[in-house]
Amino acid sequence: MKPLSTHNKNNIWRWSNLEIAWNSVGSEEGSSPAIVLIHGFGACKEHWRHNQPVLGEITICYAIDLIGFGDSSQPQARLQGENPKPGDFSYKFDSWASQINNFCQEVVKKPVILVGNSIGGVIALRASQLLKENCISVVLIDCAQRMMDDKRLNEQPIWMRWTRPWLKKLVRQRWLSTNLFRNAANPTVIKKVLKQAYPTSGNVDESLIKLLQMPSQREGAQEAFRGFINLFDDYLAPQILKDLQIPVDLIWGEKDPWEPLGEAQHWLTTYKCIRSLKIIPDSGHCPHDECPEQVNQILLELIQQAT
Repeated sequence: MKPLSTHNKNNIWRWSNLEIAWNSVGSEEGSSPAIVLIHGFGACKEHWRHNQPVLGEITICYAIDLIGFGDSSQPQARLQGENPKPGDFSYKFDSWASQINNFCQEVVKKPVILVGNSIGGVIALRASQLLKENCISVVLIDCAQRMMDDKRLNEQPIWMRWTRPWLKKLVRQRWLSTNLFRNAANPTVIKKVLKQAYPTSGNVDESLIKLLQMPSQREGAQEAFRGFINLFDDYLAPQILKDLQIPVDLIWGEKDPWEPLGEAQHWLTTYKCIRSLKIIPDSGHCPHDECPEQVNQILLELIQQAT
């Protein structure tokens, strides 16, 4: 095997007057598809710290910071109905999917397998539609089910349906979203959330807490938070899965506290594009980081299957 071409430090790709941070591990040579790793909400490209080096041993593997997160630009949020302002950004799935699509066309420049965790899964699905034949397959790791979307409101308790109009007006207020963000970015709160998200506590340490907290200290970090908590009507994974023609593989933490395994099992039996569901025992919302050895083995098999 040829020596790895490794770039662990940030590379900056300029797109739509924004700076996008990314890195890569592996050799660009060969016919194998590239891997593009897409993190979830509040995370960053380093959340793939235990996966990217392993996947890079067999093909080039990219990790990218979504706009608003990590080391990428964090422009002011423009909510639906607000007048555009210079330099602002609409934090929604079409915008992030366009970022991934253009990154693959301008930087990767070869067919890809998209791997997404949480909301990164929805972004990967939407980006695959934009990439068309340049996307070989999609791997969803505990894909966001977006229970708070208006299209799922009839599944919520009646009191939530009654209070939804009030809630939507309230969370548009920047003073509230800023204060909510400051509370969520507290190391104590991050640690408490991680204990929920990682039931086995695997790889939950000070380095992970620091990894997740550092981007939140940047000026403008609260803008992606404001944009995301106001996404009440955007893509749901099933909307895309029902018409998708490329294969989709699911990897799921058995004890995910936020994205129930039962929904993934329902997707498996409902949508023709889904060819597999691998369950990671006892793990939670981020099995790629909590139990990387098991997830890496599955990903390696899927990559080899695609070559």
